[in-house]
Amino acid sequence: MAQRQVRRKAVTVAAYSKELNLNPASEQTGSSAALTYRDAGVDIDAGDALVERIKPFAKKTLRPEVLAGIGGFGALFAIGKRYTDPVLVSGTDGVGTKLKLAFQLNRHDSVGQDLVAMSVNDILVQGAEPLFFLDYFACGRLDVDIAATVIEGIARGCEIAGCALIGGETAEMPGMYPDGEYDLAGFAVGVVEKARIISGATIRPGDAVLGLTSSGAHSNGYSLIRRVLDRARPDLSARFDGATLAETLLAPTRIYVKPLLALIDALPVKGLAHITGGGLLENVPRVLPAGVTAVLERRCWPMPPLFGWLQREGNVADSEMHRVFNCGIGMVVIVAAEQQRRAIELLAAAGETVYPIGRIEASQGGGAPTVVV
Repeated sequence: MAQRQVRRKAVTVAAYSKELNLNPASEQTGSSAALTYRDAGVDIDAGDALVERIKPFAKKTLRPEVLAGIGGFGALFAIGKRYTDPVLVSGTDGVGTKLKLAFQLNRHDSVGQDLVAMSVNDILVQGAEPLFFLDYFACGRLDVDIAATVIEGIARGCEIAGCALIGGETAEMPGMYPDGEYDLAGFAVGVVEKARIISGATIRPGDAVLGLTSSGAHSNGYSLIRRVLDRARPDLSARFDGATLAETLLAPTRIYVKPLLALIDALPVKGLAHITGGGLLENVPRVLPAGVTAVLERRCWPMPPLFGWLQREGNVADSEMHRVFNCGIGMVVIVAAEQQRRAIELLAAAGETVYPIGRIEASQGGGAPTVVV
């Protein structure tokens, strides 16, 4: 993992210097003592210790295409010759205010997987295989234990997705974040044969809509969730749906990459929609061509207890639930009606829980492109 070590040591130090714009001569307050970076709040030794801690996690994610051991400021990845007309697909995202709950509960072992999932699931919907991932971890004061736990989760997410954790950046920026808090961003790059890009263009009335279950709220709607928690003031350590409420709220986002890539290889998949911010009502339309509507039947899948609890405690309307949360469906798959049974069998064999949740119909005038009935 020479590439990652170089980036986290050399590039971060350069970035710190630019951020702080240190000028020891002008910053002295009558003292002739020489200032150090540690005096300014940046602990280079802690950064070096973090690099050593995360090396084993990142090493597990490497793919043969990673050109390791070269050094330099950028990570190198060879696409290879197995693609005839490769198209790169990229995506970036964060974890959002779910992090505030992680800070409150001092639990940092799941947000790394959240970070990976948000980007790899997004590029997956176009049929792309995720190749590599980079992360950005920013904090005011670097806590090596917390950072290592987060990055271990990132590496675990990359293993699940089959992509390489090829590099990253740790930015310790005094004064930018309160102690104990940090922010995360992630960047994924994948590849798909141009002729096999999933665009939704072939979706027609009569097609089947399948839903793959979520693991919970994933990484969306947490500003509303935190508002509900402020109102209800529940005991987060109390048992809830087979775990504690805290564990249920922080359950990591499911990564659907391997089961869906296998499905794409086995039969024609017409459309995929990752149900993130905007919920069912705003994400499914993103893959629909003009002239069709996705009709989702609410009775066709069980809504996990978490969403029922949030709706009751927050007095949230059905329409708001459907446009904020995934309501138990983390990924939507659209196939021809005659492929529905086979698709369900393949996904179930791969470990997914899948439900036939609706159908594609011809649009009626100026109606909504997706409705939940």
